[in-house]
Amino acid sequence: METTKTHSSFVILIAVFFVIVLFGDPVAKADPASEMANFSAFSNVDLAQLARTDVKTAHGPPMNNPRFLSVQSCYVVPRSPAKEIETMRHWNPTSHRELKVLLHSDLPGSPSPENFSRFRSAPDSDSVRTFVNKTKKLSPDLQVSKEEAKKFAPSNDNSGAIPPGVASFWTNLLSVRARLFASGGTAAQPAYDHAGAGIRPNEEFNGLLREQGKIRQQFSSFLGGTGIGRGAGGKPEMYWELLDVDGEGVVSLGAAYNRAGAGGTYQAADAFYYASGGYYVTLTLFQMWPVAVDGKPMTLVWRGDFVSAAQLANLHGVERLGSESAMMKDITKAVTLYRRDTSSAR
Repeated sequence: METTKTHSSFVILIAVFFVIVLFGDPVAKADPASEMANFSAFSNVDLAQLARTDVKTAHGPPMNNPRFLSVQSCYVVPRSPAKEIETMRHWNPTSHRELKVLLHSDLPGSPSPENFSRFRSAPDSDSVRTFVNKTKKLSPDLQVSKEEAKKFAPSNDNSGAIPPGVASFWTNLLSVRARLFASGGTAAQPAYDHAGAGIRPNEEFNGLLREQGKIRQQFSSFLGGTGIGRGAGGKPEMYWELLDVDGEGVVSLGAAYNRAGAGGTYQAADAFYYASGGYYVTLTLFQMWPVAVDGKPMTLVWRGDFVSAAQLANLHGVERLGSESAMMKDITKAVTLYRRDTSSAR
């Protein structure tokens, strides 16, 4: 009986061997370009050609929620995925005025008001003045909760680009929201209900991902199912920024995190989970694979950008395509500047 078992096992192994030879190993990992094609808008990418260009962009698939918009891009960088993660962490976009990042500051795991001292160095610009005026009037456009709005205290001190009373209001609001994020992710964020029914950041993130079935599956184990910041990607690196969004100053809270995968791959996420205006939330996902181009070790990067914004709901047809095209141009500009700045990082 034992001889029969051994003979049967041998026959099965021979059969499996011929299946693999003829059809390929069914569990073998697809090459990076093929894996990217399985979940993205890029079905046929020539790595050698891509390495010689700045960035390839594409419209994301249509989504049912009119507030949502997505764009995808891919490019190659001359370093390993692990090195690319480190390079991304240390790049400072404020050196490029065209990217409209007015202030950027990292936050510790337990933020305090002192971490927002850079408000004092805000530039005196039209966008910042608009931001200050809207704050003083508690404009209905401000994306704050009813409880947060009650804490604004007017002041007669109007010194500086952002007066002390305005800076104090935002410092306290941002530090509280950042601590809530550190402890509970986006699920712990208060709703934007100061002047309306309320938008919850966590629901916007979940809605964006629900609309992207293949991408959600690709990143499911990394993001987890309990909201941005509470997935399997490890402890987020938190930060805050003052941006110029369509001529208006906007303060935002962001978080970035990453996780190494099999074969030297990496996945990363960068999310704005709070914004005072301009948009509700944004999410940028990265998938990185080690590749060889002309015998040199490089990284193929897929990037997906997803945004939820009230203004998008009013766009249709050509206007919506124009908004997508503008977003693609902005991403191309940012990636091009980033690659130029980091070309020496190997």
